[in-house]
Amino acid sequence: MKILIANQAFHPDVVSTAQHAADVATALAQGGHEVTVLASRAAYDQPQVRFAARERWRGIEILRISSLTLSRTVLWKRAAVFASFLLHCALRMWILPRQDMVIVLTSPPLLCFLGALLARFRGARLVLWIMDLNPDEAVAAGCLRYGSILERCLRAMLHFSLRTSERVIVLDRFMFERIIAHGVPARKVAIVPPWPHSNDVTYDEVGREIFRRRHQLEGKFVVMYSGNHSPCHPLDTLLEAALHLRSRSDIAFCFVGGGVEFEKVRQFASDHALRNIVCLGYQPRWELSASLSAADLHTVVMGDAFVGIVHPCKIYNILTIGTPILYVGPEQSPITDVGARIAEGYPLWPVRHGDHLGAVSRIAEAAAQGRVVRPPRSSFLRHFSQDRLVLEFIEALPLEDDSPDLIRTEPHAESV
Repeated sequence: MKILIANQAFHPDVVSTAQHAADVATALAQGGHEVTVLASRAAYDQPQVRFAARERWRGIEILRISSLTLSRTVLWKRAAVFASFLLHCALRMWILPRQDMVIVLTSPPLLCFLGALLARFRGARLVLWIMDLNPDEAVAAGCLRYGSILERCLRAMLHFSLRTSERVIVLDRFMFERIIAHGVPARKVAIVPPWPHSNDVTYDEVGREIFRRRHQLEGKFVVMYSGNHSPCHPLDTLLEAALHLRSRSDIAFCFVGGGVEFEKVRQFASDHALRNIVCLGYQPRWELSASLSAADLHTVVMGDAFVGIVHPCKIYNILTIGTPILYVGPEQSPITDVGARIAEGYPLWPVRHGDHLGAVSRIAEAAAQGRVVRPPRSSFLRHFSQDRLVLEFIEALPLEDDSPDLIRTEPHAESV
């Protein structure tokens, strides 16, 4: 089949959606399909970095689209970047040869609507891969008022995309329930959790020491937040904990990644003259083992209002590394599902947003215990391996059979 995958980011970009899309594209190409990818020329979090306009990689034809390179820290500039990418993407989609299937991710918002238009007018099968759900996310973040003209327009576009799709792939049971609430028949929806990059990410003792030495973290108990810094993952509780522990010279907070809230972390550290906060950009995939292994306590954060809208993928790589986890978020979420079903006995400590003293207590307790590395449980490796879940994703695609009834609509007993 001729298969088009559309997403703002793709290889060699290092954000999660780029890496997961690359895994799926590679598997499809290896399966004999003709795979084309549409993505942006600008790196997701470093727009000044430009990739080749056209590239052949692992049998995949990558076509990269130019867009504005404004900073994404201001909302209107971010919207302008998205709009320019979508416009160029629409033009490129229209002149491409007809595709048999279009797989569309959800970055930027409205990309799924373009995919739906392409599928409707060019006769392709549409697969929506919901990494985050808009306009629900914009409403939850306070960027869009529910019931406004713009919100109703965006919701209508989402519903058109969902009706046009032949398959909708979501990441957890909370997303499944929210998609069903949008009126999608359950038979069209498959749950496939995001996978760790277990073919690339393992505990790396040597890399850990090199990373810690490079960033002056030797002799420290390192509390790390690694990934996208977004309003969906509010870091206020963690930052207040860092402020409370400013006198503990043995504890360092390391924020790794990027996103619209990354500068907020830098500013907080500067405003309070905190020397216990280190901010680093996204790490390339081939250095993830070293950077993740450098932490003594990882943090996973999820906003209360974003359950069913986003999914913190970072937990899977952390579980592969085997580092204890401080979870800041609501009691019911995909993270607590993982803790209850797969990571039983694993040191995963929950605190609620606003309870920075609870976070301080957990961090101090973990620092007193010292470095702990637990090999991932066999059940986690068995059910959340990259190879298994990529195959599960491929099996959910309508590659041959026309009947959507074959798609699994409930998480199997071994999944979350």
